[in-house]
Amino acid sequence: MAIIPHDETMEPMSTPSDDLPATIESEPELAAAQTRWSELAEQVDAAREAYHGGDSLLMADAQYDELIHELRALEERFPQLRTPKSPTVQVGAPISSDFERVTHPERMLSLDDVFSLDEVRAWYQRMERELGAEPAVVAEVKIDGLAVDLIYDDGVLTRAATRGDGREGENVTANVKTIAGLPHTLPAPYPARVEIRGEVYFPSEKFAELKAAQEAAKEKVYVNARNAAAGSLRQKNPADTAARPLAFLAHGLGVWDATKTAPAPITQMGFIEQLRAWQIPTSDAARLAHSIDEVIEMIAYHGEHRHDLAHEIDGIVVKVNDIAAQRELGATSRTPRWACAYKYPPEEVTTRLLDIQVNVGRTGRVTPFGVMDPVFVAGSTVSLATLHNRDEVARKGVLIGDLIVLRKAGDVIPEIVAPVVDVRDGSEVAFVMPSTCPSCGTELAPAKEGDVDLRCPNRKDCPAQVTGRVEHVGTRGALDIEGLGEEAAIALTQPEAKRPEVIAALADGATVEDEFRRQLRIDLPEDAPAAERLAAAEALLPAPAEPALVNEGGLFALDVDDLRDVFVWRKAKPSAPILGELPETAGKVAELIAAAGEAPTPVGEDEIWVRYPYFSKQRTAVRQRSRGGVKYYFAERLPIEPNAAGTELIAGLNRAKSKELWRVLVALSIRHVGPTAARALAQRFGSLEAIEAASIEQLADVEGVGRIIAESVAAWFEVDWHREIVAAWRAAGVQLADDRDESTEQTLAGLTVVVTGSLQGYTRDEAKEAILARGGKAAGSVSKKTSVVIVGENAGSKETKARELGVPILTEDGFERLLAEGEAALS
Repeated sequence: MAIIPHDETMEPMSTPSDDLPATIESEPELAAAQTRWSELAEQVDAAREAYHGGDSLLMADAQYDELIHELRALEERFPQLRTPKSPTVQVGAPISSDFERVTHPERMLSLDDVFSLDEVRAWYQRMERELGAEPAVVAEVKIDGLAVDLIYDDGVLTRAATRGDGREGENVTANVKTIAGLPHTLPAPYPARVEIRGEVYFPSEKFAELKAAQEAAKEKVYVNARNAAAGSLRQKNPADTAARPLAFLAHGLGVWDATKTAPAPITQMGFIEQLRAWQIPTSDAARLAHSIDEVIEMIAYHGEHRHDLAHEIDGIVVKVNDIAAQRELGATSRTPRWACAYKYPPEEVTTRLLDIQVNVGRTGRVTPFGVMDPVFVAGSTVSLATLHNRDEVARKGVLIGDLIVLRKAGDVIPEIVAPVVDVRDGSEVAFVMPSTCPSCGTELAPAKEGDVDLRCPNRKDCPAQVTGRVEHVGTRGALDIEGLGEEAAIALTQPEAKRPEVIAALADGATVEDEFRRQLRIDLPEDAPAAERLAAAEALLPAPAEPALVNEGGLFALDVDDLRDVFVWRKAKPSAPILGELPETAGKVAELIAAAGEAPTPVGEDEIWVRYPYFSKQRTAVRQRSRGGVKYYFAERLPIEPNAAGTELIAGLNRAKSKELWRVLVALSIRHVGPTAARALAQRFGSLEAIEAASIEQLADVEGVGRIIAESVAAWFEVDWHREIVAAWRAAGVQLADDRDESTEQTLAGLTVVVTGSLQGYTRDEAKEAILARGGKAAGSVSKKTSVVIVGENAGSKETKARELGVPILTEDGFERLLAEGEAALS
């Protein structure tokens, strides 16, 4: 799923078909396709956000590629499914709120991925046909790093930004300037402005050292070098980034404002040579090839030597060398036609499948996953792999206990490929999908007839779903709340999630430490019955804690007092009891603390289960005193203060209350409503109240929404406890409407406007907002229904299409008149 930036031109895109017959929605085949499309789009958007939005991972490159290809196949068969917001035409991911948002001078595009040498040959032959001659191409290794965009103004590095969503990225200039070997100034001659694209990477050898150090310190371990690069570059303090051995390699050109002394390069290889003259790091592996055979030779060589380089690679990028030819070939809405990326086959290993367990997601979907002997593959140690659903387990034919072939698809998420049947010894057992939810005990069932996925229908009260929804509220694609991640969501909704493991450890003879720093151990002989030991362990522990949240409704009403008594179980080093004279003000906690005997001290245990306050500082003192020859233990609860996690969460919740309406819509976990549909709904209706009051037909009429999403939105608001969540958020001060300037004259009412190419005074989003604010429809493709097309630099095929259809065309100056005068500007 790695994406490489290139220049932008646009091609016509199918819109949600306004020409479909009214009966088309009732056709079973299309309805099934729409449902599958929505599911795939949601998964792809989530994967893209995880990949580009931080240092986390969600799915494999290969799995992502399969989903995208399935989406494209659906859209080719049913063009009405494709919209300008479809994942198949999007690049990058939503922007983090941690850094300033900046606009790229030229949009950073993706690449068409190919997976066979035949596809590479087919692409090369297509270039030859379109250009009328066998093209020279530049073949480069596909660096598995973090895409960044550098801008040098008058030879000075003035800005560096991450890819973001392709149009806007995060300003990481201060951090990028700490990368060794990257010049801050260019030697003359240089253009007035040059925009250089490349990859920040974490050297493979240094990553191995970092990983070993993190494991030794029992810190969070980055799963691969790409994540280490992303996490290191996004440090809030540039000094922390400087402490990491990041490196940079340039490979792409965006803007080049030529001067007499610095004319624009005419070839890709000439651009690379200019970069080297400026001492900007480039890959030594870049090669000029004059035939497809030379390209295939390079692919074969690096396939055998992919781990010999200083950085990770996942393929070979091939680009037409002549830059004028690149412009002639143009681009689609998301990829240049003059380049492709060959991706190497995933790496495979064998390991033992120890168990198959299930996970319950926020939508109730129950997903089997394999638990394996940890194995190192494609740069990281793997112990878990998804099996998707029960049909997939049956299709693969895997049994618990099998030796399996594991593929680290796309160097990201592992895939169980197949069992090694010949080595079975008869001890293997078949997986049985549970009939009830492992989280709440509710009987599982498909959402509708024919679904392969089983779901827990207890949407309101299933602990796993509640936790998933609370966590989802804080994600970047929703309300982007600092401090509300997976662990915090578990602490708020399932503080006793680890209690069964704690009881089992106690029953097995381990020591446990409670919040008073008492070290507890059951006093039973080793041969006591298991049931007796488990009962004794349960009785020894404090009473189970009630969750701070029963669902997401109470999230924004949380305060410091609510967080004070949130205790969770975790593995940690045991504490030494605090002993000393009991102050007169301290209270005796006889009902909680053992009255006699020494407090047990763990023997030979580096870590034990400890009950600790998740959002507060540990403020309990345990003291010992002897009376009448008997030792008593006393606990004194001192004033509790929020810790960093508590302070961050409360501040994040307060900031989130005033965020945009579309983020609130995503945060509500309405099925099928991701950022794309949420933005469209928020723009059209302006408030949650208006969305709730809208009919299915009104919702479906919104571009980018359609019938399936409209029905899902309407059905969501029909549920009582959903409306209670909205009411609770409203009462807590969450902003449920966007501020709108009602004084803006609706000059574009009834007009459909398409903007293509780069405008000097507007980003693409700003132009769209200007159109929508004046009552117009901002479309993504040109058709007979288009009222006017606004063309900027590199307008591409949309301008051609407009001329073919006789649609009026305006420049940016004309766009200003259009905004002010409306249809009169077209005469």
